[in-house]
Amino acid sequence: MVISAPSGRRSPVSHRVRAELRTRIERGVWSAGMALPSEAALCREFGTSRGPVRRALAALRAEGFIVGGRGKPPVVGKVVPAQSLATFRSFTDWARAEGKLPGTRTLSLERRHAASAVAGLLELDEGAVVVELIRVRLLDEVPIMIERASFVPDVGRVLFGLDLDHASVSAELARHGFGLVQARHTIDAVAANPLDGEALGIPAAAALLRERRLSRDAHGRAVEYAEARYRSEFATFRIDNAAAGFHGDEAGTTAASPIEVRSLD
Repeated sequence: MVISAPSGRRSPVSHRVRAELRTRIERGVWSAGMALPSEAALCREFGTSRGPVRRALAALRAEGFIVGGRGKPPVVGKVVPAQSLATFRSFTDWARAEGKLPGTRTLSLERRHAASAVAGLLELDEGAVVVELIRVRLLDEVPIMIERASFVPDVGRVLFGLDLDHASVSAELARHGFGLVQARHTIDAVAANPLDGEALGIPAAAALLRERRLSRDAHGRAVEYAEARYRSEFATFRIDNAAAGFHGDEAGTTAASPIEVRSLD
């Protein structure tokens, strides 16, 4: 197979080789521990010389997709699933795209008075009532994340009566005209509290990757504030960005900073 770029400016061959090999690893075509084809075999497959292949392998090694080298044959490393923030999609859609089986265990769904910070983010009055959903999300039956989501009352009410362990919350909201189409994500690290530890099967105070998300509907109204806490060994977040005006093959369109990421699908 010879990889060719679309018409117009071509990206370096090593970039295209790296992208193809990374896709195979991310999609599970090449599983962890599997030996990679030899450099000679890769050169034949991609119709190129050893230089671009070696640069592609070096980049994949730096990213943790492959291990070995320096006299040892390269093998596929253990890949932690990465969620891209360049698009806005649900946990279920992301899991299925990774070839994983998504699952949910609902812990509670109730009306309660919002904390001051949550009320402010959702543009509600101090002490306003929200609908709070707490659930554990699973990949291949392994609990990897606990999510606490607060919805404005007229949106959250549609969740009562649903089988939340099997129904798609995002799809149900969209069906009632409350589709979530825009979000601001803030990523940081926190220590697990006792509920986190019990729900995820980890020690209290273990390090978790936290994503805080403020979601809006098509009218720009803030309708959901969620805090998701991930076991860091099972999930990462990927941000593809580029300098203004640059449109390379691997460039995304997400505007990013070290503190927060805004994404619009």
